[in-house]
Amino acid sequence: MTDFTFTISARDGAARTGELMTAHGPAATPAFMPVGTAATVKGMTAPDVAATGAHIVLGNTYHLMLRPSAERIDRLGGLHKFMNWPGPILTDSGGYQVMSLSKLRTITDKGVTFQSHIDGATYDLTPERAIDIQRLLDSDITMVLDECPAFGGDKDAVARSLDLTLAWAQRSKDAFARRPGYGLFGIVQGGVFDDLRQQSVEALIRIGFPGYAVGGLAVGEGQETMFRVLDVTLPHLPGDRPRYLMGVGTPDDILGAVMRGIDMFDCVMPTRSGRTGKGFTRRGEINIRNARHAEDPRPIDEHCACLACTGYSRAYLHHLFKAEEMLGAMLLTRHNVTYYQDHMRAIRAAITAGKLTDFAAATRAEWSKGDIPTI
Repeated sequence: MTDFTFTISARDGAARTGELMTAHGPAATPAFMPVGTAATVKGMTAPDVAATGAHIVLGNTYHLMLRPSAERIDRLGGLHKFMNWPGPILTDSGGYQVMSLSKLRTITDKGVTFQSHIDGATYDLTPERAIDIQRLLDSDITMVLDECPAFGGDKDAVARSLDLTLAWAQRSKDAFARRPGYGLFGIVQGGVFDDLRQQSVEALIRIGFPGYAVGGLAVGEGQETMFRVLDVTLPHLPGDRPRYLMGVGTPDDILGAVMRGIDMFDCVMPTRSGRTGKGFTRRGEINIRNARHAEDPRPIDEHCACLACTGYSRAYLHHLFKAEEMLGAMLLTRHNVTYYQDHMRAIRAAITAGKLTDFAAATRAEWSKGDIPTI
């Protein structure tokens, strides 16, 4: 079996393109991972996700722990077989839910006690249990259990949270069973405080991980602050390891983060937006529910080769959403995930050509023009 490796093939400024090799195959970077929280990218089959150009997807430890359980997935052959996804899978450890489900959990030095949002049952999630769940799922990339502090916390509270996260990172590494093709990522926390971010980086490097994630961003701080935190964090991370920005984001967020040295992304935005009528195009965003699309025979994006754009009109998609037909959400989700993967392919090509700055300027100029009016 192959080793877990990260190879950089080209650089352009701080940006880099390359390949992540895992037990279940390669993933080109910079990579956007569609979110399959509960073992499904909502509204899409696994072959449909692969057809967009996605190489790697994300699952979630917390949600799969509750339903159907990691033990059941293990008995059924692992997450790849369970969801019919043969490629690499990264699983989030549940740290984000420590923040987002704050009314349903209690945190101690040992770990987190959750009250299930499904049936109220109580679960304990320790760093060791989080690692074991991800082993049962057969995740190619396992994430340490962390505490993601909510935006707006005072520095002392964020510092205490960071101390806990770093202790859990060590325990997570101690619990991780090394095997060919599988990797464990540490998670940089520290809120919006530069010195805490650097303290986090230094401690995680001492522990040592095959890859590093930057967590605790895209939680309300705004793009300018997010980019500032990346500017003070990324130069201190090992240059030969993959860097993953968790839960980000818009196409412009991704572009700016790549230019600062990020290699991996995930976000529910393309799928959640697809279910609510928002479409991403090379001329910016559209709302397919708007009346101006009701008689528009054009595709969402004339440059897109997805099924929604090659087979259906804006008028038809508008009708589907107005009629509350599930096909509308499915087609728009497929388009959005395709757009994100097209965006990543174009970014990788621009880095390889040494023209990322020009690409970024041209892409942002197109976004700023807005959607082409109905003819």
